[in-house]
Amino acid sequence: MSDLVTTVIEAHGGLERWNRYGSVTVHHRVGGSLWTLKGQEGVLSHVAVRLDLRRQRAAHYPFTAPHLRTSFTARRVAVETDAGEVVAERTDPRASFPSDVRAPWDDLHVAYFAGEAMWTYLTSPFTFASPGFEAVELSPVTEEGETWRRLQVTFPEHIATHCPQQVFSFDANGLLRRHDYTPEVINAGPAAHYPSAYREFDGIMVPTRRRVYRRGADGTVDRDVELVTIDVESVLFI
Repeated sequence: MSDLVTTVIEAHGGLERWNRYGSVTVHHRVGGSLWTLKGQEGVLSHVAVRLDLRRQRAAHYPFTAPHLRTSFTARRVAVETDAGEVVAERTDPRASFPSDVRAPWDDLHVAYFAGEAMWTYLTSPFTFASPGFEAVELSPVTEEGETWRRLQVTFPEHIATHCPQQVFSFDANGLLRRHDYTPEVINAGPAAHYPSAYREFDGIMVPTRRRVYRRGADGTVDRDVELVTIDVESVLFI
């Protein structure tokens, strides 16, 4: 494990504390222009997500109705009732996404994208120390008048995430300040994701504000349009 991986994991709460927990539940609000583009405006406007921290599993609730929830894994996604009855499901969900960026999404598309995205966001940087993850330090960058150290992280094949290689930028305190990736299932090019407003929950540092913007091929960021917004209200690690 590289020195920078160790540094940023410690800054976010440390592996010893992280390994005490098996799941996290986050109450949050999601918005942004992406959901309007996909015909799903307001679908995640006020939801909770429960993540398994040891396996890639997630459930958003309520989802489209008070008694419904999602069930996400890398190979299957479903919409279920509170009692566990399957309302709709899809295997190999990643292959189902339309190539046209303007094409609408159905509920299972939303369930998959929200599941893989939130699992990636809420388990980073702790997953970087897990088997199969590869992290290489890149040259630092200067942004917002600060020098940020960067990690290029390659995710293992069994993890569903935006794209195989992603870049994470950390400030002098070791906290994540920018996350660059290409959300492949959207097919709209690269994005820059800015976490901020950190708070400590059960000993883990969690950003309570996230904003995602389009990123040009030269790395410049268009902040005129917020593609996705995430505002966290509460977090509980168990």
